[in-house]
Amino acid sequence: MSQTIPRRSLNLRRSVLSVPAINLRALEKSHSLDCDAVIFDLEDSVSPEKKEQARENLRAFFAGPPPEGKERIIRINSLSSEFGPADLDLVKALLPDAVLLPKVDGPRDITDMGDLLADADAPEELRIWAMIETPRGVLNAGAIAESGRTPGSRLDCLVVGLNDLRKETGVLPQPGRTYLVPWLMQVVLAVSAYGLDAIDSVFNDFRDEQGFDAECLQGRAMGFAGKMLIHPAQIEAANRHFGPDPAAIAEAEAIIAAFADPASDGLNVINSGGRMIERLHLVQAEALVHKARLISERKPAR
Repeated sequence: MSQTIPRRSLNLRRSVLSVPAINLRALEKSHSLDCDAVIFDLEDSVSPEKKEQARENLRAFFAGPPPEGKERIIRINSLSSEFGPADLDLVKALLPDAVLLPKVDGPRDITDMGDLLADADAPEELRIWAMIETPRGVLNAGAIAESGRTPGSRLDCLVVGLNDLRKETGVLPQPGRTYLVPWLMQVVLAVSAYGLDAIDSVFNDFRDEQGFDAECLQGRAMGFAGKMLIHPAQIEAANRHFGPDPAAIAEAEAIIAAFADPASDGLNVINSGGRMIERLHLVQAEALVHKARLISERKPAR
């Protein structure tokens, strides 16, 4: 019996920079940065007494031209907090590409947000991202991801938050993330089953280039689509590590060419260069070449 192949987003998400909405200079600078997505944060990076000012900053920022070639995500406070409802009203007014929900514990968090957006007649293009940063969130990662495949669901991406997860579990922030790897892989497995993206957690010391490189390599090897960043200095390395390398692009182009051969019409498995290639590899190859093309088109002319 054939199985539908889950399809992940074709958006670039190698580098996902978190920008405090209270920081006007950082907001303006986001226009010129080479990151793939920007999270405008109203939650952890904004103190309670500055929440309203942060929302006003975003109103003014969104009134101007959008950052070119970047997804725009607004990270709100929990809807159960005193700040959440006003944050959600802001999302409905500004219509970013996605709203990022903090501390998602289960699929009900996703469906409730989807209902609120539907009731507000928010466009289908307004997606939901979920922070997986609690023990229950990790335990329920599969169910959360599965909710992204129910009719009308807006769920598009899971973002791992290790700082909160470490705090709640007592796991120490050690190099290599030895005791966190099983939980990270659980999130990757969940999104892979349901065709979503997963973004790796932040690396807190932006001055430690060697440590950041190592964690990017690890995250890429695990299957994460990209990394959440706390500083513009981390963008170049994230783009490099999570972007397709020339050999992978060449292989993908060869797979596409092999299936384009008339002799491959109607075949789900073909022999190419002594390798058996399935049609699911064609889907993956097309996605990789598409992303490589997006990267190439976004680079400034030299």
